[in-house]
Amino acid sequence: MAGLYIHIPFCKQACTYCDFHFSTTFEAYRKEMIDGIIKEIVSRKATFTKEEITTIYFGGGTPSLLLESELNAIITAVYTNYSICESPEITLEANPDDINDLVLAQWKKNKVNRLSIGVQSFDNEDLAWMNRAHRSEEAIRAIELAKKMDFQLTVDLIYGLPNSNLEKLEKNLSKLVTLAPEHISCYCLTVEEKTVLHHQQKNNLVKLPEEDHQAEQFLFVVSYLEKAGYIQYEISNFAKDGHYAQHNSNYWKMVPYIGVGPSAHSFISPKRRWNISSNRKYLQQLEKNELYFEEEALTEKDLWNEAVMTGLRTIWGFDLANWETKTKIPEAFYKQLNNFISAGWIIEENGKIILTQQGKLRADYISGELFQL
Repeated sequence: MAGLYIHIPFCKQACTYCDFHFSTTFEAYRKEMIDGIIKEIVSRKATFTKEEITTIYFGGGTPSLLLESELNAIITAVYTNYSICESPEITLEANPDDINDLVLAQWKKNKVNRLSIGVQSFDNEDLAWMNRAHRSEEAIRAIELAKKMDFQLTVDLIYGLPNSNLEKLEKNLSKLVTLAPEHISCYCLTVEEKTVLHHQQKNNLVKLPEEDHQAEQFLFVVSYLEKAGYIQYEISNFAKDGHYAQHNSNYWKMVPYIGVGPSAHSFISPKRRWNISSNRKYLQQLEKNELYFEEEALTEKDLWNEAVMTGLRTIWGFDLANWETKTKIPEAFYKQLNNFISAGWIIEENGKIILTQQGKLRADYISGELFQL
């Protein structure tokens, strides 16, 4: 079992908060980029000689900007060079303004069966502030069209926006639940360096909710979606039973995956590698058959820390019993673990440690305290 991530580094415009790798000026070299991505796909086919690819994920950037011929060329390269399972999960990230009957039919024809739709909010003022290219009405129509075409859907929503409150959040959640996607990703707005939002905050042009208000909104999201029948199987991800995201779940379970395209990451234990976050340099290095990535070998401590960080974010927890069979765990870990259990932030079940709802509010802190440094 393995995954394949394909990074499409094109966007129409830059969102206020986004720090992913992309370019808004790409028309002059888009063919060169597609050819480069295909070249990398072909060059890495020896990576998985025994494993079947079970998930394929088009991320970005904005993969919904791909022409049908471009998507077809990439999918053909994947199927030609890798062993693909009988019914893979193939996800494509899409902006609502790119979705119509024609492109949905094209995506379906090219084996895409799951869409990740970046709605972020159903409030047009919020969308304008985030510099999103769509309006609420387009998002609603896009979801309805995709459901009619029988795509599996996940929809992104952001909370913790400036001037946000529980009333506005409830309206967003109510609209989303009415549209009934199988999966919802709900993220708290974070400030990343080198974004428009970071500049605005640094210059006191925007004021985000205080941490306790963000925590209040997080707990409200969890409660609302659980009442609507969604299972919180990862801190920011909710799904109807049987509709967990296979691709992202594999990340959290440390299943091996290849990432292709500029800035894409790969993980095949014990190695992690990441491609150059520059479209120009990525293409130049590929053309010259020179290294277009960096790589590191993870130590046992690194793998432990990764397993703690990812496992604690999920409903499955961190498999402590499994680790106890293969490594000597410091006494300091058990002391800290017991402190968190006593505080009501962690429970231990069948050899696994799992965050409580209060623990999820402190996930990064708890993980850091349980790392082996």
